[in-house]
Amino acid sequence: MKKLTVLMLCLFFANILYAQDQQAIKLTNQTTQKEFLIKENKRIIVETTDGKKFSGRFSLADNTITIDNEKLEIADIVYLKRNTLVTSTLTTGLLVYGGAVTAGFGALIGVLIQPSAFLLFIPAAGMIYAGIKSPNFHKKYKTEKDWTFEPITLSE
Repeated sequence: MKKLTVLMLCLFFANILYAQDQQAIKLTNQTTQKEFLIKENKRIIVETTDGKKFSGRFSLADNTITIDNEKLEIADIVYLKRNTLVTSTLTTGLLVYGGAVTAGFGALIGVLIQPSAFLLFIPAAGMIYAGIKSPNFHKKYKTEKDWTFEPITLSE
């Protein structure tokens, strides 16, 4: 009976710890009334009205977003974009690796078989450059296209 009581108390306290309120940003399009939620501690890219770009995990406090110890007012955001780790890592890795392999094959084939294979350096350089720039295929939520951002609290 003691074990059951201790187990129930542990589950109760675990539930209390887990059931904390979570904050998120609610993105709303004013013309189509579409809504999206981005929960706190997700990776985003933000551009402010003064042209600065910030990327990383964000946290919310009142009407400010904190990214890498930089506090940004929500009213100063020009656009907001998701930046998931999986897609950025995969696209960067595949493009840089593919460019390196293409350059390697171009050099090998150019030296051993056909000198015109050195032309493979051109797409290889493009692939490596695109991989370093890290493309992001997620949608931008721009304020000029009637998107509004507001912090909300989610209760579980």
